[in-house]
Amino acid sequence: MTDKPTNEGPQWVEDAKAEASGMAKEGMKHPSTKPVLAGAAIGGLAGALLPVLTLPVGIAAGAAYAFYNRIKR
Repeated sequence: MTDKPTNEGPQWVEDAKAEASGMAKEGMKHPSTKPVLAGAAIGGLAGALLPVLTLPVGIAAGAAYAFYNRIKR
């Protein structure tokens, strides 16, 4: 049994880097920017309404969730 070294690391990391780079370069023209900003707004609203979360945590969590949903497709 031979263990071949594979260069198949987590593909989602490379996808996330490419997506974030594209969003940074293209701004609002990139197709992922608006859904991520909408997720941030929803998370911010949840952070403002729920007593456990704070506004910055809600914004970060909402944006991260929307970004994750965009790259896992």
